[in-house]
Amino acid sequence: MGWFIRVIKGVVISLGFILPGVSGGVLAAILGLYERMLHFLAHVTRDFKGNFLFFLPVAIGGVLGLVLLSNPLEYLLDRWQVVVLWGFAGAIVGTLPALLRESVSRGRRDRTDVVWLLGTFVVGGVALYLLPAAAGNVPANFLGFVLAGALIALGVLVPGLSPSNLLLILGLFTPMLQGFRDRDLVGTFLPIALGAVAALLAFSKLMERLIDRHHSRVYHFIIGLVLASTVLIVVPTQSAEAIDYTGAGVGTVVASVIALAAGLGLGLWTARLEAKYKGAAA
Repeated sequence: MGWFIRVIKGVVISLGFILPGVSGGVLAAILGLYERMLHFLAHVTRDFKGNFLFFLPVAIGGVLGLVLLSNPLEYLLDRWQVVVLWGFAGAIVGTLPALLRESVSRGRRDRTDVVWLLGTFVVGGVALYLLPAAAGNVPANFLGFVLAGALIALGVLVPGLSPSNLLLILGLFTPMLQGFRDRDLVGTFLPIALGAVAALLAFSKLMERLIDRHHSRVYHFIIGLVLASTVLIVVPTQSAEAIDYTGAGVGTVVASVIALAAGLGLGLWTARLEAKYKGAAA
């Protein structure tokens, strides 16, 4: 029964891979898996067999969730892009209060924290805005999906960081969903898995140390990046997947406001669940 429950948890965590505004790390924390996962990745040789067998059903559930959920999400983006993206933006904004609380959970916010946040917001926002125009969209090929896998892994390692909004800006989000929908093992799943595993092994120990030693700085950096990428979701850019307001009428505006409010509610709800998990685990 425990094996089956971990498969279901993997399906839920997969939402953090494909829903902008939803963090796989937050979902892993809600489900009671984050701390053990981070410790395993940071010290992979310790009890490797036991941890591998524990997380295997989670991985199976994650792949299953990607296959089952990518097609409906692609359908929604194809037909109601503006409404869906504003809903995503609301979900991201809804997670910000929890991120702000977490950023000061180990000490008071100081001037340097504020500089980190504002600097990341401005520099990160400008860089992300100019990236598609300067370098073009990242090609949806093997190497592009390796990058996508690395970003997905960072979304697992860093609770509150949603990789999907970055993939939208880089033009990789819809091609990734299409690959998941088509069960493209070699062209999509394999490079994403390679990128994710490489990033997890490369950055898990670093992330464990950074959060332990520079908790406030790390979280204010994350908040700045989240804010910058959220703004770019609803602002037209040169990205192939940028929001397009052409033909948007009053109905679209009303639906977008409703989606924004619904997304905000969803973000606040998931943040409360995470807080509840942490309170129970304390």
